[in-house]
Amino acid sequence: MGNIFDILGPVMVGPSSSHTAGAARIGLIARQLFGRQPEKVKVYLHGSFAATGKGHGTDKALIGGLLGMKPDDMRIPDSFNAAKDEGMEFVIENKDFKEAHPNTARIYMEAEGIPSMWVQAYSIGGGRIKVCKLDGIDVNFSGESNTLIIRNVDEPGRVKDVSVALSDAQINIATMQLFRDKKGGIAVMVVEIDEIIPQEVIDNLVRKPGIIRVKFLSAN
Repeated sequence: MGNIFDILGPVMVGPSSSHTAGAARIGLIARQLFGRQPEKVKVYLHGSFAATGKGHGTDKALIGGLLGMKPDDMRIPDSFNAAKDEGMEFVIENKDFKEAHPNTARIYMEAEGIPSMWVQAYSIGGGRIKVCKLDGIDVNFSGESNTLIIRNVDEPGRVKDVSVALSDAQINIATMQLFRDKKGGIAVMVVEIDEIIPQEVIDNLVRKPGIIRVKFLSAN
């Protein structure tokens, strides 16, 4: 059964669900993954995002999302000035990424006191997106469901630790995907869950051996 947004499209500011609403969603999820508003940002636009993004407001939507604006936020057209007011420095350039989806953005984020991060994602229409890279690791998630993103050392026992912690907290796992850069390197768990996860559960996960970073994306 189709989603109503396939027919009506999302509630948004801007002319295009893929180039404007999707771009704002990419920026917003990048901010959530980073854990706070970045202080310095570099954005690369690929393919159609690069060719027609300025006319569709893709650049302003991405910056708006990084500032915490949702696709229907009326401040998106003025996001560049908002970023200046909030002290967020940014640079936007076009760049070709081999075999990337046409509606792709790669976002590098920095802030004092926390590790830098980069996220690559693409817009698939209707305001929906897919995140395909996280700090160089291939991933695949949309953020449309309540989602835990856990980065950990790739070693035995880490998946069990996470599964047991969620089970003990009476949190049901809907899906779990596992990704890694290399054997014994850094891995990413993408865990879709049915509930909003309490902060104490996240804190408990962070304290476990081998867990590097935990972020929760709320579907709301």
